[in-house]
Amino acid sequence: METTTRTPAPVPGGLRPVEVRVPGRPLARFAEVLEPAGFERCRAALREAAEQLRGRVVWHVNSTARGGGVAEMMGPLIGYARDGGADMRWMVVQGTPGFFTVTKRIHNMLHADSGDGGELGPAERALYEGVMWDNAVELSALVRPRDVVVLHDPQTAGLIPLLRRRRARLVWRCHIGYEDLRDPRVARAWDFLAPYVRAADATVFSRAAYVPDCCSGAPVHIIAPSIDPFSPKNQELSPAAAQAILARTGIVEGAPDDAPPVYLREDGAPGRVDRGADILHVGRAPRWDTPLIVQVSRWDRLKDHLGVMAGFARLGPINGTRLVLAGPAVTGVADDPEGPAVLAELTDAWRALPHETRHHVQIVSLPVVDAQENAAMVNALQRHATIVVQKSLKEGFGLTVTEAMWKGRPVVASAVGGIVDQIDDGRDGVLLGDPSDPAELASALRGLLDAPERADALGGAAHERVRSRMLIIRQLVEDARLLGTLG
Repeated sequence: METTTRTPAPVPGGLRPVEVRVPGRPLARFAEVLEPAGFERCRAALREAAEQLRGRVVWHVNSTARGGGVAEMMGPLIGYARDGGADMRWMVVQGTPGFFTVTKRIHNMLHADSGDGGELGPAERALYEGVMWDNAVELSALVRPRDVVVLHDPQTAGLIPLLRRRRARLVWRCHIGYEDLRDPRVARAWDFLAPYVRAADATVFSRAAYVPDCCSGAPVHIIAPSIDPFSPKNQELSPAAAQAILARTGIVEGAPDDAPPVYLREDGAPGRVDRGADILHVGRAPRWDTPLIVQVSRWDRLKDHLGVMAGFARLGPINGTRLVLAGPAVTGVADDPEGPAVLAELTDAWRALPHETRHHVQIVSLPVVDAQENAAMVNALQRHATIVVQKSLKEGFGLTVTEAMWKGRPVVASAVGGIVDQIDDGRDGVLLGDPSDPAELASALRGLLDAPERADALGGAAHERVRSRMLIIRQLVEDARLLGTLG
């Protein structure tokens, strides 16, 4: 299929991308977690890239400012790059409900999942291109020749041909994918995206197995996602502070020492958690010292919340253990229209559980009004967890796994997608061979609950693996090398 040359019908009322202001973040803080020689090598590489980009802007463009791993990576990537001397900026495209229904359909198909079962035909292409055209009008007024535009995921791929006339360097980064590119659902999604992504100067994927044939005409770079260890989601929190945050949120009862629910915001200013979560549970919240098994993820069927709940139900009560299934408030994630339905399905399944099992399961919707406060809540929940689960049926990469490993938690996760690149089974986590088998999950959980020394050892090894391989300064250097190839 060739790139369309017609002018799509503009969306009524017009849609304009919104700029997210990102302050610089001090690169020097990485000297705390890296060896001196390694830190100096990274800093030198970033300085060199900034010099090559002098007078040019690197525009990162995605579809939401909050919710999901892409949005969470954007602020740190841009902030540290700005401190390193690069002019980087962040734009968020706007879309209609119909547009996000189509892009969610593409998202699901790229994971070999039928999603809502809808089409990706001429009508869907016209809707998609209309939204892209409207957003491109505003972006074209900002982008200058030789600027670099990094477009993230299917929601922005349609901008590539439209921005080419600006003589910018265009990079498309796909954070999702599936190993079997011959799967008919995967093939349909790539057929839809191919006319746009073929026009990119370079593409970036998290894994080599995800690269389709339509991207073979330009350089392909494999760059795994990473985490910022100093963000509100990943910064150090004392056990007392984590418990205080969870108590203020309503997930556990207050700890005896009554510490304040505080954290550091991205600019280093003090922050305090004030909002409560929407929580579905029976009776009182668990005591602050109750063992918690936790999964934190978006309300997405591929995260298999129902399967986590079914596996936990087979576990039986061990020391009063509770299951916490947590995700963002569904009104706060603009580009995921399926969230409310998935949460409703989970709620119905929870109500159908036997009363005793239901008493040990909490469904938690975390407020996202303040993204940094939300991140601090997730941080506290992961740090307080006895075990963190990520039982995805399919997964592009799965940064929640990296986050939990950084916090020294034993992680039980599905052996799918990028998760297998993060966990060395039995050394720094536990992989589930069959993600759809609740009995396997129950067995893995029981094995860690019955052997706390083994759980602690896995958590310690997990932290070291992230420190050496998965921190954002490594990704910054790899991104810098990519930008240096664009001319």
